[in-house]
Formats: sequence, C-alpha cells, structure tokens
Amino acid sequence: MNIGNVKLDNPYILAPMAGVTDLPFRLLCKEQGAGLLCMEMISAKALIYGNRNTKQLLEIHPEEYPVSLQLFGSDPEIMSEAARRIEDRPFQILDINMGCPVPKVVKNGEGSALMNDPGLVRRIVEKVSRAIQKPVTVKIRKGFDDQHVNAVEIARIAEDAGASAVAVHGRTREQYYSGKADWDIIRQVKEAVSIPVIGNGDVVSGASALAMMEETGCDGVMIGRGAQGNPWIFSDLLEYERTGKLRPRPGADEIREMMLRHARLQIRYKGEYLGIREMRKHVSWYTKGLPGSARLREAINQVESYEELEQLLSEKIR
Repeated sequence: MNIGNVKLDNPYILAPMAGVTDLPFRLLCKEQGAGLLCMEMISAKALIYGNRNTKQLLEIHPEEYPVSLQLFGSDPEIMSEAARRIEDRPFQILDINMGCPVPKVVKNGEGSALMNDPGLVRRIVEKVSRAIQKPVTVKIRKGFDDQHVNAVEIARIAEDAGASAVAVHGRTREQYYSGKADWDIIRQVKEAVSIPVIGNGDVVSGASALAMMEETGCDGVMIGRGAQGNPWIFSDLLEYERTGKLRPRPGADEIREMMLRHARLQIRYKGEYLGIREMRKHVSWYTKGLPGSARLREAINQVESYEELEQLLSEKIR
C-alpha cells in the first residue's frame, strides 16, 4: 500500500489517539508489525505560538518509520504555516484531523466540526497540501450526525484539494464511539474516490480486519481502541492474514513483561513521575479480563515508582 510516495509494508495502521499513541506505545506497536504509526493529534495554533507541551508530542524515533503526524485546527493559514514549520521533522505523512469528537475541540470549530463546512475543508486541504512536499491525508467520520452524513462529499473534496489518502471512521460525531460502526459508508467512500481509503471502526482482530477489507474494498485498516493494552494486535493481524488462524491471547507472563517494558519506555522518555502515572491507564487496558483485574485496577492508582509497579504486577499477574 502506498500513500503518496510513502510505501507501507502492510495495510494495518495504528490510529491517532490522544493520550495513547505516544512514542513509547508507538515503538511497541511497530515491533509487533504495524504498517504505519499515527501520532497524537497536535494543535496547529500551539505549534505557531510555541506551546511548551507540544515539544514532547513532536518527538519521533528513527525506528518508527513510517510515521504520520496529525494536526488539528480550523484556520487554513495557521494550518498551512504550522505544516511548513515542521516539515523538516522526521515524519513521513501529515494528517489533518477532521474526526475528533471531543467537545472542547468541536466547540472551537475543529476536529469533526469541520465536516459541517465543506468549503472550509477544501481551503484547509488545499493550503496544507500546497505548503509542503510530504503526502497529506485526512481523517474524517461518517458525518456530524445522522442528519448530515457527508463522508463521501468530504472525501471527494479532500481528493480534489490534494489529499493523498483518506481515513473514514464509520461513526458520526454524535455517536462518539458508541453503537456499531457503519462499514457501508467506508465502501461508499472507496467507490467515490481514487486515492487510498483507510477504514476505521470496530476492528479488534485479524478476522474483523479482513472482513472490513472484503466488505468495503478499503485499502487499509486503522486500529484504535482495539490496540489499547494490546500492541500484539498487529502481529495477530499479520498472522491471521498469512494463516487464517487466530492466535491465542498472550499469557500472564507475556502480558506482565510487556507492561514492564512499556513502563521502562515511559520512564526513559517522560521521567518516572509522569511515566508511571500515565502507565496506570495502560495497565488497566492490558489486564482487562484477567483474573483479579478489578482489584489490580484499584491498586494501580496508588503506584508511584517502577519498583512498586514491578512488585504489584508480580503479585497480581500470574
């Protein structure tokens, strides 16, 4: 699969997720075989005005190739200027967020709110794609709500304005992440444009990934919540594609070792104080469904050091 001049080894893509797809987690997913890694979304305004917190979000490791950096904003001039300023950083693809459903983003006319203004979508994509040489992609939703399902229209506009690919989440903004993703809208988009279409929504296994590709004809599959606490999903996808067989869930020892490795990466890049606190949510995801996981989730919120985490996991994960 190619996105512009960027060749992906496989069509399985880690979705951009705020607070999740940071550098440590992306490295783990890359090791498991992800074909493309998407970074946490970054505010174009924050880049322009030199927000201190943005610096860490921009960190990229050479082993991540290929990686997609995602910007959000609603002003075509600011978006294009931000893209121009960061183009020399070592990402391979620039994505424009038009799918985030979070209220504080939508209230600013950003994220999925952009789908309500096709003319603005065109101006943003045109400005950004002309500002840089790297491929520009767009991530959208089915529509803003059930009365305004316009993914096909927005995808066509994005293609015409210079986008090299479009990712489609099969839910409206009003749905957030509830209900079932509408894969048929992904099929409709695929039939309407000639650029690669990446399907997103309800992919949690190799079987569901291949089912989406067969039902929609999409070129790639983007995995979001299915990867939380489960970087193995990418090696599972590749194995299922190769053999048609589902691999068993990792055992307790493998899960524990992955959590500890994840924690060490968090500490390396963020320091122990922040790294361990951010690991709390990851531990809850990693251990979901394991015996005693409810008690572990209560205890994890008291952990403040790597040693405490290691001891807790050795006691609770068997």
